[in-house]
Amino acid sequence: PVLREYIVSEAMHALGIPTTRALAAVATGQPVYRDRVLPGAVFTRVAASHIRVGTFQFFAARGDAENVRVLADHVIDRHYPALKGAEHPYLALLDAVADRQASLIAKWLGVGFIHGVMNTDNMTVSGETIDFGPCAFMDRYDPRTVYSSIDRNGRYAFGNQPAIGQWNIARLAEALLALLDDDQDKAVTMANEAVGRFMDRFQDHWKAVIRAKIGLGADEEESDQELIRDLLVALYEQKADYTLAFRRLADAAESEAADDALQDLLETPGTLAPWLALWRARLAREAGTPQARAAAMRGVNPAFIPRNHKVEEALAAAVDHGDFSLFSAL
Repeated sequence: PVLREYIVSEAMHALGIPTTRALAAVATGQPVYRDRVLPGAVFTRVAASHIRVGTFQFFAARGDAENVRVLADHVIDRHYPALKGAEHPYLALLDAVADRQASLIAKWLGVGFIHGVMNTDNMTVSGETIDFGPCAFMDRYDPRTVYSSIDRNGRYAFGNQPAIGQWNIARLAEALLALLDDDQDKAVTMANEAVGRFMDRFQDHWKAVIRAKIGLGADEEESDQELIRDLLVALYEQKADYTLAFRRLADAAESEAADDALQDLLETPGTLAPWLALWRARLAREAGTPQARAAAMRGVNPAFIPRNHKVEEALAAAVDHGDFSLFSAL
């Protein structure tokens, strides 16, 4: 688990996604008993801070409103100094944390990342990815994809991550309730409204991510959402590789000669031809050259991710044979 988080957190940083960084992995010399005996280690990570939603819950669960306030003031000072002059600083804090989480999760979805264990103690208020756990990057596109062996009901599945983000924000709202207003009913109303805004925030961030992935700019047309939906449905039904499909779509934005390489990813090659025709007609109404558009798409559609089989190969070599060469290369 330590080596996995080391690899994946550094990959997330390279992909431009807010994340804690890997400083060191140090063996303890002691065994750890999980599904099998593994060598123990301590993972040291660097973050803007290590304050999580769970940190607020720790004090709130004890009815310690004063330390919730001290913690909230510290978070505002450290992470959101622009909120100091707000009329309702703690409500503004709740909104700001929600916005960063919504943005973060949209970016996860953009690269096919599945966190694995999105509990409140694994969610930073700074908006950095932390405590990756049994995380992975999705290969074949399927919103139901789960990589945690203990997540038997798909709570943290790829497509469920926005809803879990909202659930976590609801828990933060509960912890901040005493600070929102002296009138309990007003405080509850304010909290509920803030939580209710999360999905709108997420949809705005996700729309920006997915539009960039298929080469669309900020000017929306009525049919754009249908175009995006139809592509994702086709990738799902055709069991296409998520990363490769969007990378090859970037190539297709530059030249129709690249269409075959994209279609080869599908169970039934040729299925995307009608969609590609609609997409190109839509791109024709966008500004910019095909070359510039393809370059922009390559900037948001990774060529490489830490493929699960490559990660497992590197970990097995390190743990079973003391060979860190594959780990270092990855």
